Amino acid sequence: MPELLDIPEVRARVSRLSVDEYHRLDEFNENHRRTELIRGIVIEKMSKSPLHSAVAKRLYDLIARSLPQGLVARREDPLTLKDSEPEPDVAVVSGSEADFFKQHPQTAELVFEVAVRSVALDRENASLYAEAGIKEYCVVLAQQQQLEVYCRVDKGRYLDKKILVAQEVFQSLAVPSVRFRVDELFRA
Repeated sequence: MPELLDIPEVRARVSRLSVDEYHRLDEFNENHRRTELIRGIVIEKMSKSPLHSAVAKRLYDLIARSLPQGLVARREDPLTLKDSEPEPDVAVVSGSEADFFKQHPQTAELVFEVAVRSVALDRENASLYAEAGIKEYCVVLAQQQQLEVYCRVDKGRYLDKKILVAQEVFQSLAVPSVRFRVDELFRA
């Protein structure tokens, strides 16, 4: 299938969905697989490896316990954006849990994706998150035990990208209370 989508004539004819149309679909597709909407295209979510699950859980725990009142950590929950509804591994949003009983957040302060087999898509999503005004976006490169950090949004683009390795400390610019050593995510 990837070869078919590499053909420009075919790719131009892909039928895209709006976020509203996507909301009218069932939570699961006809094969009972979970999906997310990225740039108007419904994409099946990948199964999670043990490494992905362990790192995502540890990341969520580190972040959730460090947040001040007025910020909420969400795990694998949708963000409703202009033409997409991704479900990042961890998102820090302004507000309280009660604010999201009737609708998903439409932006976030800080978003993390854990990449084991999805590095290319997670890097591509940087533009999606920047366009949504998300101040800081991080890709956890789990197999390399690194953290790729995108920050300083300007006109829908991140101006800065840096890579942090095991011994280095991540200090969020968007949410200063979020601070941890990169290797904390990977200790057995």
